[in-house]
Amino acid sequence: MKIDILSLFPEMFDGVFHSSIIKRAQEDGKVEIQIHNFREFSLDKNKKVDDTPYGGGAGMVLKCQPIFDCVESLRTEKSKVILLTPDGVPYHQKMAYDFSKEEHLIFICGHYEGFDERIRTLADYEVSIGDYVLTGGEIASMVLVDSIVRLIPGVIEEESHLQDSFRDGLLDYPTYTKPANFRGMEVPEVLLSGNHQKIDEFRKEMMYNRTKERRPDLLK
Repeated sequence: MKIDILSLFPEMFDGVFHSSIIKRAQEDGKVEIQIHNFREFSLDKNKKVDDTPYGGGAGMVLKCQPIFDCVESLRTEKSKVILLTPDGVPYHQKMAYDFSKEEHLIFICGHYEGFDERIRTLADYEVSIGDYVLTGGEIASMVLVDSIVRLIPGVIEEESHLQDSFRDGLLDYPTYTKPANFRGMEVPEVLLSGNHQKIDEFRKEMMYNRTKERRPDLLK
């Protein structure tokens, strides 16, 4: 998979994309990630990428030209463009699985007061990671990339993500490790029984119960 990210602050991605699983996925050739500062595409002599909004109002708005030119320099017939915006479709695990099957993803990170409305015409998807506003789309794009890359075949063991929360519309079951008794808190006896059928039944029951208790909306 190839991932291109448009951002005015490429340095924000250094720690996240050069650590842990995402770093290893790049080193193993599972994914290629490049950050593009779309300021470099500005035709303004001062490389300006924003301007005041028509009709007045606070803040500065990202202009069309630099973002259009940057996307068009990267886009192919196999590309999918994702615009990170608070009014986009709420992100969920099914979307992560779908995106992980694409060959090329392009993320547009907004900043400042927002972006020119016409930039939406570039996007195949408009995505939000929650009902709140960030200073820009960089952190949101990191969230999507992390959730997508781990699902690319060979990045992690398949069994690890087959049992993820939200995989079947349910939260994950509780897990434990040694010792069996820590400060009086004991591991459920069934997990120590060695009976895999009962363990599987217990975990499925816990998935349902935990979802019912913590996220009943998922059961509707």
